[in-house]
Amino acid sequence: MSATSSSTRYGSVAIAIHWLTALMIVALFATGLLAAAQVDPAAKLVLLRAHIPFGAGVLLLTLLRIVWWLAIDRRPAPPADQPGWQKLVAKAVHIALYAVVLVTASSGIATIILSGALPAIIGSATLPNLETVLPRAVHGIASRLMLGLLALHIGAALYHQFIRRDRLLARMGVGVA
Repeated sequence: MSATSSSTRYGSVAIAIHWLTALMIVALFATGLLAAAQVDPAAKLVLLRAHIPFGAGVLLLTLLRIVWWLAIDRRPAPPADQPGWQKLVAKAVHIALYAVVLVTASSGIATIILSGALPAIIGSATLPNLETVLPRAVHGIASRLMLGLLALHIGAALYHQFIRRDRLLARMGVGVA
C-alpha cells in the first residue's frame, strides 16, 4: 500500500493517522469522563495525568493530518453516485471535527494553565478546582460537540457499509475494496 492516497483509497499514512487518532479519542473520553466524575482528588489527578498525553497526541496527530492534506496528499474522490447533499454534509462534519479537536485541545491547555494545575500535573502539588476557569466550560461543551460529530461520522460510515453496501470503509483499511 502506498503512503499517499489513490483516487479510490486512502494511503497508509492517512489510515494510520485516522485509526491512531480514533483510539486516542476513545481513551480521552474514558479518562475525561472518569476524571470528571471522580470525587477523590488523588484519583482525579491520576486520570488527568493519563488524559493530558492522549489530548496532546490527538492535537499533534490532527495538526499532522491537516499538514498532510494541505501539503502532501489528497483525499480520494467521494463515491460518484453519492448525492451532493451527502458530500456536503461529509465535508462539513470532517471540517467541524478538525475544528472541535483544536478547540477542545486549546481549552484543555488553557484550563491547566489558568487554573494553576500544572504544578499538580507534573509534580506533587494539590490539584486546584478546574471548574473555576472559563476554558473548562468550553472544554466540556466542545467534548460533547465532538461526541455528536463522531456519532454522525461513525453513523455515516456504517450507513455506507451496511445500507448502501458501497464498501466505503475499505478506503480506510477496513475490509476489501
